Amino acid sequence: MSSSTDASGTALQRKAVVGVSVRRPRRWVWLLAFGPGLMVMLADTDAGSIITAGQSGASWGYRLLLVEVLLIPVLYLVMELTVRIGITTGKGHAQLIREEFGRRWAVVSVGMLLVCVCGALVTEFAGIAGVGRLFGIPAGATVPAAALVLIAIVCSGSYRRVELIGITLGLFELAFIVAALLAHPRPGALAAGLTGSQPLGNSSYLALVAANVGAVVMPWMIFYQQGAVLDKGLTTRDLRWARLDTALGAVATQLVMIAVLVVSAVALHSRSGGSLRTVGQLAQALSGPLGGTTSRLVLAVGITGAALLAGIVVSLAAAWSVAELFDTKGSLNKRPHQAPLFYGLYFAAVAGGAALVLTSGSLVKLAVEVEIVNALLLPLALGFLVLLAVRVLPHEHTPGRRHRAALGLAAGSLAAIALLWVALALGL
Repeated sequence: MSSSTDASGTALQRKAVVGVSVRRPRRWVWLLAFGPGLMVMLADTDAGSIITAGQSGASWGYRLLLVEVLLIPVLYLVMELTVRIGITTGKGHAQLIREEFGRRWAVVSVGMLLVCVCGALVTEFAGIAGVGRLFGIPAGATVPAAALVLIAIVCSGSYRRVELIGITLGLFELAFIVAALLAHPRPGALAAGLTGSQPLGNSSYLALVAANVGAVVMPWMIFYQQGAVLDKGLTTRDLRWARLDTALGAVATQLVMIAVLVVSAVALHSRSGGSLRTVGQLAQALSGPLGGTTSRLVLAVGITGAALLAGIVVSLAAAWSVAELFDTKGSLNKRPHQAPLFYGLYFAAVAGGAALVLTSGSLVKLAVEVEIVNALLLPLALGFLVLLAVRVLPHEHTPGRRHRAALGLAAGSLAAIALLWVALALGL
């Protein structure tokens, strides 16, 4: 009797892993599926992304507004395919690459991920340090404190608890949207930014286009969301709601980017020499619609929430992926002593990022450069994603012809932007 019960329990667990529907109360299905998409998208608008959007508005006014809008469907297409692959296969991104293309290619992909994670963590901690300086708090105090908070959150022993805390932190970013509305941008200027000509022959402009692409579609997002839908236990029954979760997140993250760009364009374009040099200048940009003290608080809350959330997400992406490379499962539903490799990798990522930030220079320059690196590595990440979709998706979940065409156009455009910037940077 006992062995029979164990066997049926194991079978039920296996069904959940590979994406076969498990009986749940119907009224809760939609709620259980929400979270991974919103969390990874809010993490997408991290400290580096906020700084990049601010630099875009300060340097080019509303010129890059069209880029931000066009990136909404691109972001959704990429991340929806990620969700589809994760739920239907029951496997993480690094694990699938290792199984389908071999360990060497898996090492290459995870190595690419670690480069992105390293750069992202540096910008997150640097963003927190920059906020601390607004209030006279040295980086030696804010950075270690932030690292301890990141470790404490993840050690709670529950995926859902970590997700709830992460989304709560990310919602603080919505303060930027309020600030943009209070800045009263001129509708005519916004329309001109959306419909006007783009200076595609200007290398500085293209560098910021590449930076914005890298700030919106980041390679670590693919690794994280595929791991998150597995750790949350989503199945094919949840796919519809997981897509909606991803779509809402894509819109939310780009609204935040657009809001920061608009505030910076209103306050800094043509007034700061077309340059954003410090986090303090963003506070000055916000001081117009909000007032001096309130602007510092909004910036502090927005950047700190975004940086902490992104720190959680990128570190988990690295931990899940390296663990998969060694054929080891990591889960937030286990305690550190139950998954020592997974948690050890997470701790190492957080500690390494905190240590590196103390040697960084200008946050603005660093943030833009990190996002450009993300853009340059993105073609490789997208290539693996599309090839995996062709090879591992069940027939009933294979993207339709129009979806494939849209995804191919999006991936090709992103790769072309990155390669064009490289050519211009090298003077080719």
